Amino acid sequence: MRLEQLNEMSSSEFINQLGGVFEHSSWVAERAESYRPFSSFQSLYDKMVEIVETASENEKLKLIRMHPHLGTNAKVTDFSQKEQKQAGLNELTEDEHNHLMLLNQEYMDKFGFPFVMAVRGKTKQDIYRTIKERLKNNYRTEFEQALEEIKKIAMFRLQEIINGGEMISMTNNKERVMYYGKGDVFAYRTYLKPLTGVRTIPESSFSGRNNIIFGVNVKIAVGGTKLLTSFTEGDNSLVVATDSMKNFIQRHLASYTGTTIEGFLKYVATSFLKKYSHIETISLIGEEIPFETTSALSDRNITASDLVFKRSRNEYSFATLNMVRRENDSIDIIDQYSGISDLQLIKVSGNSFVGFIRDEYTTLPEDTNRPLFVYLNIKWKYKNIEDSFGDNPEYYVAAEQIRDIATSVFHETETLSIQHLIYLIGCRILERFPQLQEVNFESQNHTWDKIVEEIPGSQGKVYTEPRPPYGFQCFTVTQEDLQHKNIPMLSAEIQ
Repeated sequence: MRLEQLNEMSSSEFINQLGGVFEHSSWVAERAESYRPFSSFQSLYDKMVEIVETASENEKLKLIRMHPHLGTNAKVTDFSQKEQKQAGLNELTEDEHNHLMLLNQEYMDKFGFPFVMAVRGKTKQDIYRTIKERLKNNYRTEFEQALEEIKKIAMFRLQEIINGGEMISMTNNKERVMYYGKGDVFAYRTYLKPLTGVRTIPESSFSGRNNIIFGVNVKIAVGGTKLLTSFTEGDNSLVVATDSMKNFIQRHLASYTGTTIEGFLKYVATSFLKKYSHIETISLIGEEIPFETTSALSDRNITASDLVFKRSRNEYSFATLNMVRRENDSIDIIDQYSGISDLQLIKVSGNSFVGFIRDEYTTLPEDTNRPLFVYLNIKWKYKNIEDSFGDNPEYYVAAEQIRDIATSVFHETETLSIQHLIYLIGCRILERFPQLQEVNFESQNHTWDKIVEEIPGSQGKVYTEPRPPYGFQCFTVTQEDLQHKNIPMLSAEIQ
């Protein structure tokens, strides 16, 4: 069926055709029907997803509960039967079936709704592994994950109903990747409006930025269905040259009246989508190009120069922003992150690493007082995205404050492992900034190798650079973790 046919159907026919896209939940199609005509497959799918996302909590829960248990022998919809058959769930042995039913029941008992997974392209082993992993999650995480899986299922089902026309998927049912852009767009602005009014915290002396030099390296990517022919036919009539993108970004820094990288990205993205009405999506990454103050002699006193600055090669802040043009031509923010990258911290003592598994593969000795050299990439997400742009500085979280919290917690903590360290840093950040939803960490262990164990008359030792393989850790700390701050560390650090 083609999209044009759906647009021309009666209301009852439209609902009958799409009522099963979301399992036993024809109310989604009923609400979508009034938004016809749809210009593309994507616009129809986006509208149905939007209806689900804006539904009440109770409606969402009912939607999840409409899905059958995977592997059930009960009667299911044609869509569900076909999906489960493709995953081999109709060919389970009796033991496999019983095992899956036990896992389903354990999941149902814990969360109060069935385990939902988009099983197209998955094997029964994938399903067993996934349900066991997701049983470890909390209610809210699983509630949101179930809805994400339902959106994937809806995408597959809608693709089966609508063929030809403006499909956004490839023939292998994977979403088409289609965007282009420009990287390493460097822009420097002198005397940008200063950032003031930031709420101070005990761990940091930071209270604002003078923005005498505001340096940023921007990467931009844009997309839209109307760009397809530029790839398939070499038609450049709707292509915005990437050199033009560079000029657009650099010149808009002159007219930007805000104070932060986050705000600048929003200004550029919004202006770009307004300028080029055929562009549907835009993604921006902005990395700070940091400069530090220098000292100068003035009236026989050493003061900070407001004229001479030095380029810093240390950590830098960054921000990401994704925006989309909706069917009604409104422009929405999909997601946003702020962050600090390449923060390198060494603590010379007060760190241990003991109690990890020892077997025939273990060569690392236990150490009750080692130096610890960590590289940290930290990014944070706001509960209210608008707080990230700095328009209301009281709610803005500066990278300098995150850096100072990290160093303060590192200083005061008897570090048991890097995992435990980043967990404690994340909890402190969320304590100081309740306007944040979560903090994400990527850390690396670059602790030096010991060369000289003892130096007579000194507590010092001699070290060298570590061997090339390094340990790494990734972890997300959420507001929910603040309720369980003293839970023991569950796993040892990867060395």
